[in-house]
Amino acid sequence: MNRYGKGIWAGSLRHHKGRFYLYFGTPDEGYFMTSAAKAEGPWEPLTPVLKESGWDDCSAIWDEKGKGYFVGTHFADGYKTYLFDLSADGKSIDRKSAVLVNAGSGREASKLIKVKDWYYLVFSEHKSDKGRYVMAKRSRNINGPYTEEKQLALTSQEAMEPNQGGIVLGKDGKWYFLTHHGSGDWSGRIVSLLPVTWIKDWPIIGKVIGDSIGTMAWEGKMPSATSGGYTLARSDEFSTSVLGPQWEWNYQPREEKYSLRERKGWLRLKAYKPLKNNELLTAGNTLTQRCFRTSSNEVIVKMDVSRMAPGQRSGLCHLSEKYATIGVTQEGTNRRIEYQKNGKTLKGETITGSLIWLRSVWGLDGQSTFSYSLDGKQYTPFGESHTLVWSYYRGDRIGIYSFNNEGEEGSVDIDYLHHTIAK
Repeated sequence: MNRYGKGIWAGSLRHHKGRFYLYFGTPDEGYFMTSAAKAEGPWEPLTPVLKESGWDDCSAIWDEKGKGYFVGTHFADGYKTYLFDLSADGKSIDRKSAVLVNAGSGREASKLIKVKDWYYLVFSEHKSDKGRYVMAKRSRNINGPYTEEKQLALTSQEAMEPNQGGIVLGKDGKWYFLTHHGSGDWSGRIVSLLPVTWIKDWPIIGKVIGDSIGTMAWEGKMPSATSGGYTLARSDEFSTSVLGPQWEWNYQPREEKYSLRERKGWLRLKAYKPLKNNELLTAGNTLTQRCFRTSSNEVIVKMDVSRMAPGQRSGLCHLSEKYATIGVTQEGTNRRIEYQKNGKTLKGETITGSLIWLRSVWGLDGQSTFSYSLDGKQYTPFGESHTLVWSYYRGDRIGIYSFNNEGEEGSVDIDYLHHTIAK
């Protein structure tokens, strides 16, 4: 819980001979992999590929003969990127086979692809006076030398530097660059899908300027004939036996401490002690999802507090490096409205009913205001305005929490979370 920002860095998903392979690194432990026959799983237990700190942003590729290769960057040693031989099962690399293929200037996020007769090492470069941008080196031999080099896109700092990602061939026969942006704000690191134009056998990314470099493309046709389009899951009625794909636990959950089955149509969150009393960022089983930067946003949670126990706190939160909450706290047999902001507490009225509705609203300015309702109709503002913030390579998250300073007692039931954004 003291390692925000040090989880999975720049994972890489590959498909080879009817099997999916996922490779990723964590900066302190090294590289790991898992594989599955289907993208939706089941996935095998993780296998360590390299047990050593200081590495990031790995990828894999197989040549026409089926020989595998692994590429990874040793950021702790001058951002040196090496190519390794990969075992036949994809679970280990040969350290002695290492070939240095790139180095310097914050060069990372490497992906190896082959198009026609060329191998391309596509990567992100970061210079303090220029920002982050996409580069590529190429060779007709996978082992190099990668002597030809080209910048594929401008920094586009006004677009928060689209820089790390992967070049893919769409089902429509066109090429695309799926990227997250190098810098972010309270809404996180945005993801974009940019067109790729091949010019002189170089993949130019985004809107082509002249015939040599690209820049941010703000709109384009979706590469799918799906007539229904796409939607982002946000709201949840908790009417199914599994959580929706929009949800992420802030930490690895204790599975016995939540349930979608014990009360049909409700999510039950059972409370247990945080590592530090009253400290949301050290509490387990906090369920979160991403916030959105649109002109208006509203999140409403309907919560049943009748099963709460002394010492328990439950409610709606925003969290990043800074956090704020609105919820209910139980002190003895009394339940009260409570607002917290970075550890400071404001107590409100005593409530006697079993149901409460909690609400957060915010807009493009990233200023959230909380309110609550005892009937689901009339809302009472409570607490200070909270500024949503960026930290640990991610933006603010909206969440539902439940913990108990005194022990493993009590629970709350969530009927729904409704998340409405401007169109």
